[in-house]
Amino acid sequence: MRTKLLAVFVLTIATLGLFAQKNAAPYGSGLKVSLNEDGSKYYRLITWHQAWLQSDLGADQFSVTPSLRRSRMLMFAQINDRFLILTHFGLNSLNPAKMDPTGQSSGAQLFMHDAWAEWKVNDHVYVGSGLHYWNGISRLNNQSTLNFLPLDNARHAWATIGTSDQFARHMGVYAKGKFGKLDYRVAWNSPIVNSIDANAGLAASTDKAIYTGRRDLGASASNIFAGYVNYQLWDQESNKLPFFVGSYFGAKDILNIGAGFFNHANGSVTLDASGNLVGHNVNIFAVDVFMEKGLSDNGSAVTAYAQYQMNDFGDNYQLGGGSEEVFTGNIFYTQAGYVLPDFNDNYRLQPYFTYTSKDIQAAGMASTVGVGANFLMNGHNSKFTVELKSTGKTDGTSGTMLTTQAVIFL
Repeated sequence: MRTKLLAVFVLTIATLGLFAQKNAAPYGSGLKVSLNEDGSKYYRLITWHQAWLQSDLGADQFSVTPSLRRSRMLMFAQINDRFLILTHFGLNSLNPAKMDPTGQSSGAQLFMHDAWAEWKVNDHVYVGSGLHYWNGISRLNNQSTLNFLPLDNARHAWATIGTSDQFARHMGVYAKGKFGKLDYRVAWNSPIVNSIDANAGLAASTDKAIYTGRRDLGASASNIFAGYVNYQLWDQESNKLPFFVGSYFGAKDILNIGAGFFNHANGSVTLDASGNLVGHNVNIFAVDVFMEKGLSDNGSAVTAYAQYQMNDFGDNYQLGGGSEEVFTGNIFYTQAGYVLPDFNDNYRLQPYFTYTSKDIQAAGMASTVGVGANFLMNGHNSKFTVELKSTGKTDGTSGTMLTTQAVIFL
């Protein structure tokens, strides 16, 4: 049965590829409204939906689960060359289990993702404040959700999601800018009080940390410092918004080398033998490299990314007590894709693969391998993705998930 269903998916891939349009009309600035004649004053609206169908191929009974992975609205306005305001709201991962008869449950409701204002100090320094996404650590921790190379971001890359922030956004102040080819972003933030670990219990007989320092230790755990710098050797990328692009399909030649950090003093806690709270600094460091290169005039291009990330959330930390995605330990991650040459005007295909190796302090080694393909009807603005992902867990078990995705963003 599963073999037949896999054959149907493969046939679907081939059919979708035949309709993928390489020479669709350029999208340009999309829904952009100029407020003066030269367009220097404007506002722009961006909206997108990412619809998924998922099947756990290791389950005893075959089933397909639909979900709305993301549904978002982002708006920003350039008042003049010194002021910018941005608002971003939406929902994530809405599926039949999270739906509500009247849309009242938290899983079915919209919430604020970003809300910040920004001021230009000079050509090299911009300062902003609010609920923001100017993150440290790595390129992937600042990744746009509109233009992934693979199906989705690697979960470990949003390293602090829900532990110190609201869905990868912190409340604080940031500075960003460029000095020649050096692109930077740094931030001071205040951590969330009600972290995703808020209901986790501590026991004096264990040495496992939980990420509740802001709640349990107060002011001594109230400061986060984060930053990311990357040196852009070839074409330059825009830093008007914080969202890094996953693939340009060969439209740019990019070679960036980056490094980043995240520091939260007393972010996590344990209990000593006497039952007293002990704070532990949360430190995350990463180095990465991103490359994209058009290979010839026939439209082919290669995209590649590699990252090494070191997490220290406190001794033996694992999110929720057993996560193999957010933990104390080290991670190597890589992804690569290849846009095939243009065979004709109606075919644009980008196969890719991903690989993750995780050394989890409390549990041992785990790994994940993914293979898939993007079928492009108008670049990232309209595409289909099919991905097969196999996960090997620390207990020796494994699982395989098949996901198809349809995306439109305007």
